Amino acid sequence: MSNEMTKNDIKKIEEEIEYRKVVVRKDAIEAVKEARAHGDLSENFEYYAAKRDKNKNESRIRYLERLVKNAVIIEDDTKEDEVGLYSIVDLYFEEDDEIETVKLVTSIRGDSMKGNISIDSPLGNAIKGHKVNDRIFIKVSDDYGYYVVIKKIERTKDDGSDEIRSY
Repeated sequence: MSNEMTKNDIKKIEEEIEYRKVVVRKDAIEAVKEARAHGDLSENFEYYAAKRDKNKNESRIRYLERLVKNAVIIEDDTKEDEVGLYSIVDLYFEEDDEIETVKLVTSIRGDSMKGNISIDSPLGNAIKGHKVNDRIFIKVSDDYGYYVVIKKIERTKDDGSDEIRSY
């Protein structure tokens, strides 16, 4: 499995790995030692909670390291007047008669609740490379699709502010 990421995605993940190894790991080990010192482990909830937190941190580190190891570095190759990576786009949804603003991001930063749409999603994949006033059919399944019209494109750069999504 490979993940398409930008250099900034990789940098941000590596920073989180370093933080988790240096700061969080140290705190988690201390919490386990302190809870163990309270005596009988068979009924020591603090000990089990501390172990669980330590294991969650180690699991997150392994997950992030796998992401970096399997990453495929991508760059935006779209023209200035086209929807590309990190573009903020006003879309008119014909079916709902509504305009919605979305930002096209890498899959690792996708979060539809925040308006960050992955370039791998049906919507993101369909609008990438299109221009203002283009009418695009978004095929969701064999039975359903809808039309959107691009009303506005604001090209932005990857400023690293979008969070890396946890799984």
